[in-house]
Amino acid sequence: ASDYKRRVCGYARVSTDSDEQYTSYEAQVDYYTRYIKSHDNWVFVGVYTDEGISGTSTKHRDGFNKMVKDALAGKIDLIVTKSVSRFARNTLASLSTIRKLKEHNVEVFFEKENIYTLDGKGELLLTIMSSLAQEESRSISENVTWGHRKRMADGRFSLGYSHFLGYDKGPDCKPVINEKEAEVVRYIYHEFIAGKSMQFIARKLTEHGIPSPSGHGKWRAGSIKNILQNEKYKGDALLQKTFTVDFLTKKVKVNEGEVTQYYIENSHEAIIPKEEWEQAQAELRRRSRITASNSIFSSKIFCSECGSFYGRKVWHSNDRYRRTIWRCNGKFEGDRICRTPVLDDVIIKYGFVRALSELLGNKKQLISDCNVYNTQNSAAKGNAAFDRRRVLQSRFGR
Repeated sequence: ASDYKRRVCGYARVSTDSDEQYTSYEAQVDYYTRYIKSHDNWVFVGVYTDEGISGTSTKHRDGFNKMVKDALAGKIDLIVTKSVSRFARNTLASLSTIRKLKEHNVEVFFEKENIYTLDGKGELLLTIMSSLAQEESRSISENVTWGHRKRMADGRFSLGYSHFLGYDKGPDCKPVINEKEAEVVRYIYHEFIAGKSMQFIARKLTEHGIPSPSGHGKWRAGSIKNILQNEKYKGDALLQKTFTVDFLTKKVKVNEGEVTQYYIENSHEAIIPKEEWEQAQAELRRRSRITASNSIFSSKIFCSECGSFYGRKVWHSNDRYRRTIWRCNGKFEGDRICRTPVLDDVIIKYGFVRALSELLGNKKQLISDCNVYNTQNSAAKGNAAFDRRRVLQSRFGR
């Protein structure tokens, strides 16, 4: 009918949170509100907006996604937006969305390029313009990446301070120690080296209500491991541990040599002495080789050649020649085969009993030595316990 009025909305997006862009964002909203209402044959539906969101993906663009959903639901006939690049910089996503809207007789008008998508020439022009917009986004992404890598090469870096325990951003943009949080980091290293498990440490920190690096109350073993492995706590910095694979998908991958990494020694003040940090790495490697077993000899017998643990194996498990043996777990790993012998389970048990008998032959001296050791160890543990209480209670008021 001639008196039918098209239901029209505007779409505005700015890709950063700067004050200048915020002004642009406000101006876009105001402009499209006035622009749509100035047409007598249009009905103003509203202005859908996304602020501080990149145009290369529609995944996190809530305003955009709601607009498309409403359009497909029959609430919108025409979408007005500033340009192809404001709509989307991903050619495939842009064309896919527009074709989906066309199937529902919903048109998009790009004001800058003067393109109406239901027009006969619209799709050809749109394809060309979307491709140009995508290349522009690629160029911007490459420039930003180059800038990041140049700073790394110059030895400059930044931490995610809001999720990084122990450091604050200093006036010169370098990490400075946050003593309150650093006490927690030192506690984690001390307890781990002393033999506590990562699960135990995480549970203790949670019980004392100490916030995790993410700010949550619950600590996990994975968070403890990340802190123990992070070289920044010994004052060094390994840069570009991960990298963005594709500027469109924003997929991040662990760097396994695809791009250059930069290692900066003594880049900032250390929380953990280097010797202690190396101790923690050695302990991590040692525990990684430990396998779960019901045997009392599990993780007790070492290969004298490669240092691996001996593992329990069963030979001829289904016949009368069944035999339990122990063998180096790393015997057939790599090019070199360890020459250490296979040990029979019975021989190991016999050797253990014989050694224990010899030890108990001088029982009085053994008990005396144990009493001296226990007295010294109890005093040391008492001091350590006092230190832990100071960290977990006095420092944090708990």
